[in-house]
Amino acid sequence: MENKAIKELTDVELAAKIAELRREKLNLKIQSRTGQLEKTAHVREVRRDIARCLTETTARAAKAEVAK
Repeated sequence: MENKAIKELTDVELAAKIAELRREKLNLKIQSRTGQLEKTAHVREVRRDIARCLTETTARAAKAEVAK
């Protein structure tokens, strides 16, 4: 997921995306442990997407606090 797409999401959509990515990360972790995971690089991509979303959430919170 690109940063541009993440910035276009609303706060509610961003929270939902984080939850979805965390579920996907858990599923990939389970697949990895059971030997069913084919694309091991996908775990890394999901982890980085989570980080991007959390970074955007933190930036929005900081921006909202400065605006107060």
